[in-house]
Amino acid sequence: MKHERVETLGTGTGVTASSEELTRRTFLKASVAAGGGLLISFSLPGFAVAREAGAERTYTLNAYIRIDPDNTITIMSKDPEIGQGIKTSLPMIIAEELDADWANVRVDQAPLDPRLYGAQFAGGSFSTPMNYEALRRVGASARAMLVTAAAEMWRVPADQCDTEPGKVRHKPSGRSLSYGALCTRASRVKPPDPRMVKVKDPKDFHILGKFTTGVDNPLLVTGKPLFGIDVTVPGMRYAVFEKCPVFGGKPVSANLDAIKALPGIRDAFLVLPTQPTGLPDGMTIALQPGIAIIGENWWAANRALDQLVVQWDEGPVASQSTEGFDRTAAQLATQPPQKVIHSDGDVDKAFAGAAKVIEGQYAYPFIAHAPLEPMNATASFADGKVEIWAPTQMPGGGQAAVAKALGIPPPSVTVHMTRCGGGFGRRLGTEYMVEAAVLSKMAGAPIKLLRNRRQDIQHEFYRPAGYHNFKAGIDGAGKLVAFRNHFVTFTSDGEKLADSATLGPAEFPARFVPNLQYVQSTMLLGVPTGPLRAPESNALAYAFQSFIHEVALAAGKDPLQYLIDLYSPGRVLPNPPGPGGRFMRMPPFDTSRAIGVLELVRDKSGWGQRKLAARTGMGAAFYYSHLGYFAEVMQVSVASEGMVKVDKVWIAGDCGRQIVNPSGAYNQVQGAALDGIAEALGQKITIDRGRVVQTNFHDFNLLRMNQAPPVEVHFRLTDNAVTGLGEPALPPAVPALCNAIFAATGKRVRKLPIDPAELVAT
Repeated sequence: MKHERVETLGTGTGVTASSEELTRRTFLKASVAAGGGLLISFSLPGFAVAREAGAERTYTLNAYIRIDPDNTITIMSKDPEIGQGIKTSLPMIIAEELDADWANVRVDQAPLDPRLYGAQFAGGSFSTPMNYEALRRVGASARAMLVTAAAEMWRVPADQCDTEPGKVRHKPSGRSLSYGALCTRASRVKPPDPRMVKVKDPKDFHILGKFTTGVDNPLLVTGKPLFGIDVTVPGMRYAVFEKCPVFGGKPVSANLDAIKALPGIRDAFLVLPTQPTGLPDGMTIALQPGIAIIGENWWAANRALDQLVVQWDEGPVASQSTEGFDRTAAQLATQPPQKVIHSDGDVDKAFAGAAKVIEGQYAYPFIAHAPLEPMNATASFADGKVEIWAPTQMPGGGQAAVAKALGIPPPSVTVHMTRCGGGFGRRLGTEYMVEAAVLSKMAGAPIKLLRNRRQDIQHEFYRPAGYHNFKAGIDGAGKLVAFRNHFVTFTSDGEKLADSATLGPAEFPARFVPNLQYVQSTMLLGVPTGPLRAPESNALAYAFQSFIHEVALAAGKDPLQYLIDLYSPGRVLPNPPGPGGRFMRMPPFDTSRAIGVLELVRDKSGWGQRKLAARTGMGAAFYYSHLGYFAEVMQVSVASEGMVKVDKVWIAGDCGRQIVNPSGAYNQVQGAALDGIAEALGQKITIDRGRVVQTNFHDFNLLRMNQAPPVEVHFRLTDNAVTGLGEPALPPAVPALCNAIFAATGKRVRKLPIDPAELVAT
């Protein structure tokens, strides 16, 4: 099926760029590096904030690529590395079109500097789609400059020259010169118009599509300091910051004198922000009140928490609990909804005429991100300026938040991006950077703030819980003719929905059933929430794809084929604004791509062809999120006592025409599926009297090695824009697992996490 391709390019700062806009506004500048060599600076669409209407913007160019006479090529990586491999894959794109020898490429982490690099963040699986075509043209332009420099030296036409990795070659004579030998001369060549340069045919790629080791891997395996938790600075002291166990509460008094008298403790004091804080509100939470303990080392400061006695003003959130939410959600489900999200056709009439009506209720809990590296930041405040070292997904947001908290201009805040020991959306929040900076100013010394595991789990931005009340109608042939969902969710203030607690109007099966209604009711929430890997989708996929599995079985149909039939025939549907938000234009939804991955995973998994043992089953699910089309099949075995073992996972994904780095790609997809399995098997955050019950990994379970199944990944390349991979493989994992459990036991998982007691053989 032929259709117009929509390129989703840019760099994530408010400017949406089509392919034409990309090439029109991308420009380069060359200069001589100190000591000789070539510096290439460039500007990409969106590298600065959006222009006002009719206004022109002067771009400050950055030294992005450097080629030295010794043949070393240095490429700056502007975005944070959180384990998603972007520090390797984005430079690979430039290096490919530059026709560099990857062995000679060095990658450096760029500093935070919005004037030079524009928005610098890691989230939403946006980095690749926003940069792929732009960086290709940058690399191709640099290669063209080197070819021109060689042609001038040889006094031959440039079209007689081509490149091989790290060299320019004169085809008729066989002469060649290394990039190092040409770099200084190339610095005097006028950069070409990126619109006019020729990029490579993918069949000629020698870097992209090849398994490439992460540039930090040698340092990681030898234990070199790369993470925020590794940072040390001269004169540094260590801090812990204890907040009220009830969200929104504050300290009234504490035994500070007794804490100060403990061995290794330098200071202890109350932090009572003068700015109103109110209840936590998503990832924009302000500095919260608390108690700081400053120690000579972190061990002393952390041990002092055991002796801390505090009188807390707990505030109104102390009345909230998971039990109360569950009870209220059940009551709301029986009452008229508070709001209609989306409506098509006449749902009531369709239900009245349906051959069969199916109903099901699904619920999922709050979940913590729980990255292995706890939240930490090191800050040094002096003379009205602050320097911060932090593992952050949002360094620019951290800079702005710190500047606001300290009452200083953003340029007075220097942020150094360290490698992140996991993020999954948690490090989009920046409150730990603010805390470190404020404590440094109050203590009069550089401060390293590090949370212990209890603090990290109990003061989070949680994936919100949710409750879905489904009703579906099918006709005599099993076709879905009516669908309704009463979604019970949370509001942070009585009007605005809690962060990541929304249901979009285009959520499948919207647009694929003639009569559909999504309605909503809300409960007040004082618990902070925020995006977790594949925000919203990670929960919605479980509920919707599990219920559609119910519908397929009620219709007497194969569940995987039922999904294919729902998406058929292949066609392109415009998408409403989605997870790109202000960062990028959303492309249309192509049902043929959904069908393609469903068929691929069906064939690769041997769906319907395997002889399975008793209490063993296979389940399937599909989901589209963050521009990626992913279908997954899981095979599980359920012991008679109810314990679930995932035997194997098959994944088929369509993320466009090119896999940049298969090493990173397979890692991301496999990891996403394992994350989904972990969420389903044992992760929940329970609220009791406004506080989190869980304290560590013994009661908030990460996946153990013996629980991790083999994950077989297959990519289906299609002629579409390249997309990201950090998130889209997670959402279908949870419903595929739960649907497999039903196939094995006949018991439906209606509430997460999975409770083995409900799966016991009877």
